Amino acid sequence: MEKRPDRSVYARKALKDLGTSIYNQLDVAKFPEVMIPSRQTNNIYYDPKLEQYVLGSKRVVRSADNIKHVKPLAQLLWVARIGKELIDYDRVSTLRDLFYMSKNIDINFVTQQESDEAVYDLEALLSMPRESFNIFPHDRGAIFGDLTVRYRVKGFKDSLINLTDNPDGVNIGPALDNAELVKTTADKVIAIEKGAIFIQMIREKVHEKFNAILIDTTGQASRSARLLIRRLNEELGLPVYILTDCDVWGAHISMVIISGSVNSAHITGLNTPSAKWLGFWPTDINRYKVPTMKMKELDWKRLAELKADPRYKEKFWKEQLDAFERLGLKAELEAFSSKNKSVSQTFLVETYIPDKLKELGAI
Repeated sequence: MEKRPDRSVYARKALKDLGTSIYNQLDVAKFPEVMIPSRQTNNIYYDPKLEQYVLGSKRVVRSADNIKHVKPLAQLLWVARIGKELIDYDRVSTLRDLFYMSKNIDINFVTQQESDEAVYDLEALLSMPRESFNIFPHDRGAIFGDLTVRYRVKGFKDSLINLTDNPDGVNIGPALDNAELVKTTADKVIAIEKGAIFIQMIREKVHEKFNAILIDTTGQASRSARLLIRRLNEELGLPVYILTDCDVWGAHISMVIISGSVNSAHITGLNTPSAKWLGFWPTDINRYKVPTMKMKELDWKRLAELKADPRYKEKFWKEQLDAFERLGLKAELEAFSSKNKSVSQTFLVETYIPDKLKELGAI
């Protein structure tokens, strides 16, 4: 497979180019400025070609020629400098760390929300996720399966690890996020909403039964998890299937993996358009006859929001949302345990998953 370059190479160049642009403007006695794509909702739209929400053409100017812009421009450039140093020294930071680091100098972020906004502006300006600058969110998620990776971080550089080495899965953190994907025998990825189900599937050797790499998204998948899912799909050519509870929240967890989120519209490459919702679908409720619960007011409100979302207008998604509306029911993946004949044989793994994989042409 083609070796993927360390993304820090691109990030370092982008940050250096930004600094050069500011220097060149100062060198000709011009007030430095940057043009940042607007992240306002009126500049966000769904692009059916990219199959995700993206930013439109509106731009926000940050210019030292305007006294109101001086502070946010300085804050943005300070974040860019920190990002460059994090890459150069092979260090990582969190959004919270960044806020406290600013207390050592006169950048004067009043709240973390203000420092977060500067990070988001830098992402939009350079069209790169903050993970490329070694600024990471709280880690969520794990991965397990026959995949060998090569680490790129200092102290572990060129170390090889197979993701079956840890019986509870390997944490999806900064080191794994940018590791080289060396080889795999798997032919698919199964992303799972719930950690307990993920561990259960490891114990039942689902990765061997279905020749799959398993990913625990721990609810809504983190950006690191979504980036890794995208890489597995693009770099290794593995189709992606998503297993969630049968509720509107599970449907949206799947859709975010498939087409991203409004909050990340300023970043492309976080979604996996070819990924498929494996289940648990509302149209499966009557088919498998498992225990259900009535939808609550919050579920109904979320359903209305999804029905207004252009991403759910496709026939399959419309059928599923209509089924939620018609039935007024939801169910959990654990409900399949009601059909287990013994502890050693689980209906979810022995019947439901193979049924759905066959239905989607995956086996």
